Amino acid sequence: MVAVAMVSVVDYSRVAEQRLTCKPDTKPQEILPMAQKHRILPGYPPGHPPDHPPSHSSHDSFHHPIYAPSPGPFTADQIRDGDRYELSNGHPVYCLPAGERHARHNTTGALVLDTDPDVEWSGIDAGFSPKKNTLRAPDVAVAPPPAPGKPGWIPGVPPLAVEYADRGQDEADLEIKIRELLAAGTRYVWVVRLIGPRCVEVHSKDAPMRRLSTTDILEAPGILRNPIPVHALFDREEAHRITLKNLLQRKGYQDLEAVLREGARKGKVEGKAEGKTEGKAEGKLEGRLAALVDALFRVLAARGLDTDGQTRARIRDCRDPEQLDTWLARAAVADRLETVFAEHVSASRQDR
Repeated sequence: MVAVAMVSVVDYSRVAEQRLTCKPDTKPQEILPMAQKHRILPGYPPGHPPDHPPSHSSHDSFHHPIYAPSPGPFTADQIRDGDRYELSNGHPVYCLPAGERHARHNTTGALVLDTDPDVEWSGIDAGFSPKKNTLRAPDVAVAPPPAPGKPGWIPGVPPLAVEYADRGQDEADLEIKIRELLAAGTRYVWVVRLIGPRCVEVHSKDAPMRRLSTTDILEAPGILRNPIPVHALFDREEAHRITLKNLLQRKGYQDLEAVLREGARKGKVEGKAEGKTEGKAEGKLEGRLAALVDALFRVLAARGLDTDGQTRARIRDCRDPEQLDTWLARAAVADRLETVFAEHVSASRQDR
């Protein structure tokens, strides 16, 4: 979601007074809708019109000061699951729904991060509350698994947070959000810039911001096992390649080539055991088919897609390596078994 800082139109002083003098037990429904009509950015000092804030940008590595207002009246437990609000020092921040591009890239980034062999838990727009009056929901977060069945927001902050900055992004609130996450213990905040030249800003505590281009590599030691090409956070096909590699590593294979080599070895052993005397070319084909079948079964299992006897027989009986390749590519990203074996998948769906 795109954060839109809380409440401001013409009379900043009047609205600010309203939000700061609310009783502590005021229900969010009674004041939070104001954020949809007005915008007051947490941190603006008196005398700075909200629509013309002091000049500063997260692109410049936070060299400008952030003004901290008095704490607001709201607490995280007043925000309900599904409300489009975050909290910054007790002040509500309205978050717009993500547009098509933003949503698509959220999914791409989440897929790459979630499948990393060392990641036990990740979430999209998951709410983290490091203290009573703060609630932040990064676009994508990687964290230790939360306590199962525990109600409320996730305590603390994620070690790795990713924000996709698209058109309409409130830069000042993004800056505040990054500061709050880092101050509360987040080790890395990656800001993926969807407007302008493609790049990722890497923020970490007590270090200057680094800006990486699409030819660079992202790393998060102690959180992710594998480095991530910056390109993978923008390009769906590259993200799928990284995802497949991650899934295979979760099953003990370094990459797809390792699976194919093992399948070829098994195919040769089985061929010899059965006394096959086919030519060298046919032996290679048998080895490739066996490797692809084995890889497909392993990827389906890694994705949690159960196969019945009929489907397993269909896979084993397939003699077309290109068909097996197609099924394997689909299996790496499919959520349903039907998607893998669909007879016709439109080009538009495959290119998304």
